[in-house]
Amino acid sequence: QVQLVESGGGFMQAGGSLRLSCAASGITFRIYAMAWYRQAPGKQRELVADITSGGSTNYLDSVKGRFTISRDNAKNTVYLQMNSLKPEDTSVYYCNAHRRVGASDYNYWGQGTQVTVSS
Repeated sequence: QVQLVESGGGFMQAGGSLRLSCAASGITFRIYAMAWYRQAPGKQRELVADITSGGSTNYLDSVKGRFTISRDNAKNTVYLQMNSLKPEDTSVYYCNAHRRVGASDYNYWGQGTQVTVSS
C-alpha cells in the first residue's frame, strides 16, 4: 500500500517561510520522480516543483528563486522549502510520486496540506 503523507503546512504572514515534508512508504522511493503541486479554490491544480530520481529539478516560474525542492532518499522524504511567501501562494499543496515504465504510468498522491499566506 502506497502512502504519501504531507506535513508542514499552516498559516504564515507574507515574507515568511515554511517547509513542507512528504514521507513516502510502499514504493521504492529512490527510483521515483517526486513533485509538489498546488490547487487554490476555483483553480486548476498546477505543478510547483519536481525532482527526478537523479536530482534534477524544475520549478513553476512564479516560485523560482523562492522555493527549493529536495529529497532525502535515506528517509524516503521529499521537501519543499518555501521562502518569501506571498498571498498568492495560498493553496492546498499535494505531494506526488510518479514513474513511467514502458506504457505503464505509476502515479500516487498525498492527501494535501493547506498553506495560507496573509498579506
